[in-house]
Amino acid sequence: MSQTAAQTSSGAGQLLSVPALLEKNATVHANRPAYREKEFGIWQSWTWKETAEEIDALALGLLNLGVSEGDFIAVIGRNRPSLYWSMVAAQSVGAVPVPIYQDSGAEEMAYVLDHCGAAYVIAGDQEQVDKVVEIKDQLTNLKHMIYIDPRGLRKYDHSHLHQYSHVQEQGRAARDELSAELAARRGKLDYESTCVMLYTSGTTGRPKGVVLSNRNVIESAKNASEFDHLTAQEDILSYLPMAWVGDFIFSLGQAFWCGFCVNCPESEDTMMTDLREIGPTYFFAPPRVFEGQLTNVMIRMEDAGKLKRRMFHHFLAHAKKVGGLILDGKTVSTMDRLKYALGNILVYGPLKDTLGYGRIRVGYTAGEAIGPEIFDFYRSLGINLKQLYGQTEATVFITVQPDGQVRADTVGVPAPDVELRIADNGEIFYRSPGTFVEYYKNAESTASTKDAEGWVATGDAGFIEESSGHLRIIDRAKDVGKMANGALFAPKYVENKLKFYPDILEAVVFGNERDRCVAFINIDLTAVGNWAERNNIAYASYQELAGHPRVLETIRNHVEAVNVSVAQDEMLSGCQIHRFVILHKELDADDGEMTRTRKVRRRIVEEKFADIIAALYDGSDQVSTRTEVTYEDGRKGAISATLTCVDAKVQSAITRAVAAE
Repeated sequence: MSQTAAQTSSGAGQLLSVPALLEKNATVHANRPAYREKEFGIWQSWTWKETAEEIDALALGLLNLGVSEGDFIAVIGRNRPSLYWSMVAAQSVGAVPVPIYQDSGAEEMAYVLDHCGAAYVIAGDQEQVDKVVEIKDQLTNLKHMIYIDPRGLRKYDHSHLHQYSHVQEQGRAARDELSAELAARRGKLDYESTCVMLYTSGTTGRPKGVVLSNRNVIESAKNASEFDHLTAQEDILSYLPMAWVGDFIFSLGQAFWCGFCVNCPESEDTMMTDLREIGPTYFFAPPRVFEGQLTNVMIRMEDAGKLKRRMFHHFLAHAKKVGGLILDGKTVSTMDRLKYALGNILVYGPLKDTLGYGRIRVGYTAGEAIGPEIFDFYRSLGINLKQLYGQTEATVFITVQPDGQVRADTVGVPAPDVELRIADNGEIFYRSPGTFVEYYKNAESTASTKDAEGWVATGDAGFIEESSGHLRIIDRAKDVGKMANGALFAPKYVENKLKFYPDILEAVVFGNERDRCVAFINIDLTAVGNWAERNNIAYASYQELAGHPRVLETIRNHVEAVNVSVAQDEMLSGCQIHRFVILHKELDADDGEMTRTRKVRRRIVEEKFADIIAALYDGSDQVSTRTEVTYEDGRKGAISATLTCVDAKVQSAITRAVAAE
């Protein structure tokens, strides 16, 4: 082992693999809860000792099935303890777990399974089994499938299809025969062994398989846990896709390092109810979750009685004034503290309990920029919400926000043991213990992303503030361009400002190498639909509501307000939006317009809706378009619509100044 490896392994206390962490927890935290799952409305719980027994039984069962060292085992389904156990069992026998997004279509799934050469698949239910069965002719390496939920699968051909519990039973029966082999394979695992392979979201092309070692996962989990003082007492709710690096590091990496409890909701539909029942102490959510909850709060307050509404807004105004200061330990007058304490009894506390945030000690958001107003709202309630910046290739953590240094306009300082540098073109580079091993079967991309000294190109543009050392993100480096007059074009900056409004779900801005910017808007059907109901406006579909004159006028007001804000930034004032359309459909991952983590595939959107972009630039008042869509059952169809092109007022003073330059 190299000197660096020896140093880091020593820092991790000689626990060189996730199965080794499991063994420690089964002894040190034997009777503490490790996993909970809600099923049929009832929470079931497993201690760390019981979890170790479940994983051992599955690992022995995998050996009994013939799993070899180096085999790839795909894991597909919603967040369930048994699927997390599947990943650790795969590691225990020297195989490589490959979690796959459960909402992937058969074509997407076929690419990943074929690319990694998956020999085994562990699926949650019939839906996932059916997807694999549909594409099995394309999977030359596939040997066996294992399923957890047996409903609907009784009459399937079971020659290569096995129930999860039966595999465990066979493993227990073969314990005497196979336990030595299991111990030997576990004993070979070290910091350089592959822990997991996670596929990137693929915003610009096919997803890439990111190989992460035990070193990457354990060191990143250890550093981040120590940074936020996490302990075995934490409770988290695991509801984000298991194939996403954020869920993997929180629900497996940090959970196994700290020995805290992972709680799995019953379903996506019950997630908010389950969140309130668990009351997590450590919580992560992308901005869209916090935005959606705030939208629902404001909608409910509109329907509340006059007195309750006045009290809510009165104390909320006070919270915005002093809540963040109190949370950061800053000086606040006694009277303001007393008023805030009263507000906590009457408003903030009950609201946090309703949201399920009453016990949060540390909360994080990442993936996209969160609106300052939304960010400050949650912090004003006393919720320690922070931002981080990370990537799959970094095993999540690149920058984090220390307590007392939390700001809406930055993503914090380098995480422990992370180095940052900014290239001449503004691109951010990092180097850390979490730096990925390689892109599987893609040496060219590995070499272009990670240099010989371990520096990784993030693809994002930003700068480090000299005064604070905090990193500020401008945009994706590939998306930053120039307007025709030479002004800077940074679409994400404007898109994030637009998405601060509850009415706007998604925005895509165009303007690179053009004389002005235009935009596509997706309305938030929940927020706008509630507004329509309160105003007795009938509508039959998303398309009809999106084209309503009053909706168009409301969105125009939002766009013009954003233009005022953008105009105040001299460097980016050329990015004001001159015209926009509200699209006739939501951008959808099933249609290839977004990734499974809801990042816009900008180039695909630009090509797919080229006729609408052309109409925005040629001055047309309307544009008729026809778009292919994918229905939930996988069938293809098409929708036609006539969209209104809406002009928005820009700040003329800034426009003249830019033109003069």
